[in-house]
Amino acid sequence: MSRTGHAGRALRRYRAKLQHEPFAGAVLLLGALVALVWANSPWGETYVGLTEFVVGPASWHLDLPLGDWAADGLLAVFFFVVGLELKTEFVSGSLRDLRQAFVPILAAVFGMVGPALVYLTIQASTGSDAYHGWAVPVATDIAFAVAVLGIFGHGLPPGVRTFLLTLAVVDDLLGIVVIAVFYTAELNFLALGGALAVIAVFGLLVRRRITRWWVLVPLAVLAWYLMHASGVHATIAGVLLGLTAPATTLHHEDEPLTERINDIVQPWSAGLVLPVFAFFAAGVRVADSGGLGAALTDPVALGIYLALPLGKLLGIWGGVTLLTKLTRLRLGHGIDLADIFPVSLVAGIGFTVSLLIASLSFGAEDPRSAHARVAVLVGSLLAAVGGALLLRLRVRVRIRGRAAHHR
Repeated sequence: MSRTGHAGRALRRYRAKLQHEPFAGAVLLLGALVALVWANSPWGETYVGLTEFVVGPASWHLDLPLGDWAADGLLAVFFFVVGLELKTEFVSGSLRDLRQAFVPILAAVFGMVGPALVYLTIQASTGSDAYHGWAVPVATDIAFAVAVLGIFGHGLPPGVRTFLLTLAVVDDLLGIVVIAVFYTAELNFLALGGALAVIAVFGLLVRRRITRWWVLVPLAVLAWYLMHASGVHATIAGVLLGLTAPATTLHHEDEPLTERINDIVQPWSAGLVLPVFAFFAAGVRVADSGGLGAALTDPVALGIYLALPLGKLLGIWGGVTLLTKLTRLRLGHGIDLADIFPVSLVAGIGFTVSLLIASLSFGAEDPRSAHARVAVLVGSLLAAVGGALLLRLRVRVRIRGRAAHHR
């Protein structure tokens, strides 16, 4: 068989494996680990040189470092997939019936308030003035969180996964709002209007099932460019483009267009876009930021790596406890508060969106930028390990309970 044939088979196997959340999470983690090792190796300067290497046409104001291209450009593909998933959830998924989804929706809100309060409390108690970093620990990484639940939560009611998915989807939506509102310095209304007009044309075409790539891709790129020129973070274009896709079927269709497009784009997002973004975002040179001790004792870092696990736990589990005790809202689907406790900790895995917000909150020359990114990695690791342990304990309790019930 030719080399091309072998390569094609390998790519198909890789794409199939990306459908499994644990594998996709492992690929994402690998990108971050390679960056960390390279950045802190004797060849660390070459990593810095790579991330700061500028490419793109200056006449279009697109002469950007590769690190910015990863965060502003490639990541728009990930947010496009998020937009597709949001549209599906609103039309036919867990967010279709707001009465049933009300508890995880409110849990997502509490899950953003909790980390923000923990972060702000630490800044105030230490005399730090870095209050603008409050949004870094509020995000939940869907891929990692669901992967941890899938590996260590096997044996919990299926409703637990639905709860976490709904919470994470709403968290993504709120995170997008945070990026659009709080990280837009100046607005070019002409460019913003142009971006929205192109997105509307894109939406009209996909509603009419005109889906040829050579029509849609140039429109998507143009929408991204105009959104970038408007001053709004360019990834917002990806979300809006995804939301325009129809999530219902016509009489001759087997599946909604959102799912068809997602099947095409999601492997690129999980298998290329996110690992590359993690590679450029996570490569912090610890020595240049004062060493690991300085990085972890900085109030900014302290606020982030404590807020991710602790803030999410207090916000989600505490919020759901108050909702179910003080109102008529209930969890249902065989879930109880003891199941929500480990899930709340797992939701503290911020990673992708937290790394993005960290880069937006602190300038590249600010040493707190490196500290914030280190803290995102540490906080996400604490949430993942702690959540995994608590999930296994909860599964064992449920198994013992079922065994005792059958005796």
